Amino acid sequence: MITGYKKFDLFGRTFIQKVDLKPPFEFAFPTAEQACFLYMLKGETQFQFDDEHLRIPAKHALLLNCLNSGNQISNAGDGSGEIVIVSFHPDILKKIYERELPLIFQKSDKVTNQSNRKINNDFLIQKYIEGLIFYFENPSLVNEEILILKLREIILLLSQTRDAETIQVILSQLFSPATYTFKQIIEANLFSRVNIDELAEKTNLSVSSFKREFKKLYNDSPANYIRNKGLERAAELLLVSDERITDIAFNCGFNDLANFTRSFSDKYKTSPSNYRSKPGRHRTDI
Repeated sequence: MITGYKKFDLFGRTFIQKVDLKPPFEFAFPTAEQACFLYMLKGETQFQFDDEHLRIPAKHALLLNCLNSGNQISNAGDGSGEIVIVSFHPDILKKIYERELPLIFQKSDKVTNQSNRKINNDFLIQKYIEGLIFYFENPSLVNEEILILKLREIILLLSQTRDAETIQVILSQLFSPATYTFKQIIEANLFSRVNIDELAEKTNLSVSSFKREFKKLYNDSPANYIRNKGLERAAELLLVSDERITDIAFNCGFNDLANFTRSFSDKYKTSPSNYRSKPGRHRTDI
């Protein structure tokens, strides 16, 4: 249940909210053209996503594109919680950035449908939230100019976190919505050395749903399919390229040469170096 609620509006839209909660509680995100930055000030909560729950502990945050319906946060534990929510509305962002939107809102070249990201404890963001709490405690000090500055500040901080690349993917959807098919995402990330959890995020599915969809489309496990595609690509490059075998392995999605050599030998019954030496190989330096 909600035990306390405060908010600040900017240009007639809800901008910052502080919600005090006592379990058990559920809070559903409305389907809207906005993105939400949710910071767990006290306690912890769970974000329901597909058929999984993502734990958000105190001092951590969740960024999500609110265009996705059916998502909610909940807590059935014993401790009370305090949550600060900052909303990003496209029309307000266009208004305060009249000349050009910051890079973090511009279309990403990543082929992904990811719509949420857990953001780990970040010192500068923590201090930003502490500043917001000061204004909630002293609302008479708040005016439009202050709120615009706070909006610009959180955008700058998010663009400087280690998750900035993924944050750009999520926030850019506000202005350049793009939806990729499951196969487009898989093919674009075949050799990018991402793990199954990261691939599932890119398809905007839980790991279990991702594996089921992958099996249905490819009749294979993700790990086996991606490994075989990497080996096939490496075999092609060994015949037509003079790149070092280590570089070929890396560019085909393998993190170390030993693993690549072992997998390659199992599939082609010869080592990468012997495969490269087979008669009739085309060399780029001839």
